[in-house]
Amino acid sequence: MLAKRYGADEEKAETAGILHDIMKESSAEEQLAVIEKAGMHITELEKSSLKFYHQISGAAYAKAVLGIDDDEIIGAIRYHTTGRSDMSLMEEIVYLADFISADRDYPDVDIMRQKTEEGKEQGLLYATRHTICSVAQKGDILHPDTVNAYNWLINKYFKNN
Repeated sequence: MLAKRYGADEEKAETAGILHDIMKESSAEEQLAVIEKAGMHITELEKSSLKFYHQISGAAYAKAVLGIDDDEIIGAIRYHTTGRSDMSLMEEIVYLADFISADRDYPDVDIMRQKTEEGKEQGLLYATRHTICSVAQKGDILHPDTVNAYNWLINKYFKNN
């Protein structure tokens, strides 16, 4: 739906959407092995928190095991949890779709859906702000990619507003 609305390749968005959590239920050891097999990098900060593993291992699995070599699909899987600065349109779409999917039931999900309905930019900003606030309130590790995504969004879409 989002890919169609924003002019992205719907087939690629569907593939990335189906695969984005493919490694989520795998053990840390399995995920690290897939990441290593694909030759992908995982930072020390990412190693310190299991919540970061599955987006990296999912991209690695898609690449190394499934043979997907499309950078748009791999990037969308790789950054669907944290976001990042300079997100591609496909990365933005999968990041948002993960927040608003029908199976989601978290505080503010209705607001998140409403913001996304207002526009991609509003949805992205709300998603990154929500992530930063909720992670900080829990006292968990905040991935720098999320902070960078927030700053990038402000500069790209809202700086002159």
